[in-house]
Amino acid sequence: MRAVLCGYYGMGNGGDEALLATLLQMLPAHVKPIVLSGNPTETYERYHVETCPRKSPAIFQALRQADAFIWGGGSLMQDSTSALSPLYYGGLMGLAQQLGLKTIAWAQGVGPLQRSLTQKIARSAFEGCTAVSVRDRGSAALLADWHIPFTLAADPVWALQASPVPGLWDIPAPRVAVALRSHPQLTPQRLEILTRALIDFQKATQTSLLLIPFQPIQDLAIAQAIQPRLPGVSHILTLPDPQQLKGVFKGVEMAIAMRFHGLIMAAASECRCFGISYDPKVSQLMQDMEFPGWELAQMPTDAVQIGREWIELYANGDAVSGDRIHALIDRALIHQELLSQTLS
Repeated sequence: MRAVLCGYYGMGNGGDEALLATLLQMLPAHVKPIVLSGNPTETYERYHVETCPRKSPAIFQALRQADAFIWGGGSLMQDSTSALSPLYYGGLMGLAQQLGLKTIAWAQGVGPLQRSLTQKIARSAFEGCTAVSVRDRGSAALLADWHIPFTLAADPVWALQASPVPGLWDIPAPRVAVALRSHPQLTPQRLEILTRALIDFQKATQTSLLLIPFQPIQDLAIAQAIQPRLPGVSHILTLPDPQQLKGVFKGVEMAIAMRFHGLIMAAASECRCFGISYDPKVSQLMQDMEFPGWELAQMPTDAVQIGREWIELYANGDAVSGDRIHALIDRALIHQELLSQTLS
């Protein structure tokens, strides 16, 4: 069986690459994937799978030769970053359905959808799917309102297999990971406050700080702005392999993260987690997991206060329990069961 995998792949975003790696990990052995990628050569070299440029006429030939089409996880159907996303993903899903392929919306985070047109496109696409799984209660509630059957399970990246990171253990312990991302609400003033808080935190804890740009094209400049001002040991770790990206968190004591999958990877590795939310999906995760943190727009303006909150978590906070992590991994594997049942 041949299945076209469609997502935000090959675009340099660690979270979306983690979803692809997990999907490939969970795909039944008899299914041959064809991955639509923004960087087909890199995707082929990393995963050793057939690829197709994600915006090429060759997609139509790939679909005609396929038996199934899979939206491969994440916030594909949303119009907060671009109204074009639902048009692109919805258009491909609609075409696959017209061609008679089995169609799966897998591990989706649906919304926000602020325009009536994008809502109609999304609803039509989901209604035509052979099977649907979602990763959060907000998405589940929206599909329930639309009377679309779905399976709700934990984000699949909870179950992603981690790989060791060469050289990580040569960096002096204890280590703390920091994963900030570019966002309009992360103004220069707020970045300055966070930088001063990191300086205070490192002075107090004597930790090595690992700055991790999940999407280097957006995040690397932030890490590069922070690092020269840090008083202690620090490293910028740019890791294109999502399994190594998850593996980093197995070597750190605590994580301060804006990135949704940064928090999941850290929690799955039994790190203490502090969240800074720029998006409802991050806020929902922080609430569900009881992570301390703030909405970015409401973060304190006092760097000393922020540093103290981080020091308190580092000194006295608790990681997610091993039992809860195992339960979340089991729930994430429900996405694998859906693939096995639908693609049998």
